[in-house]
Amino acid sequence: WPLSASPPGFLISKCCLPLLKAKPGKAKRVRTIFSSEQLARLEQEFARQQYLVGQERCLLASSLHLTEEQVKVWFQNRRIKWRKQSLEQQQAKLAQMG
Repeated sequence: WPLSASPPGFLISKCCLPLLKAKPGKAKRVRTIFSSEQLARLEQEFARQQYLVGQERCLLASSLHLTEEQVKVWFQNRRIKWRKQSLEQQQAKLAQMG
């Protein structure tokens, strides 16, 4: 059957089709939507320290009702954002001086 057609007895909506093209055993991860309370707490912890590992990550994830993976990825993404902002600030200072 072509991808747009479903086998007899099956109904596949078009929104599911990209998943069929993914690697076997790997479904696309759904984007996590963090609540404002979760974000505030994550930002607070990031301001305290930029790396969370082991027990600290486990406790934070548990207290926020998130998985450790979600907390880990949030911290990774936040560090990237922080580095980008730092770089932009440095470039702005250099532009002012020059």
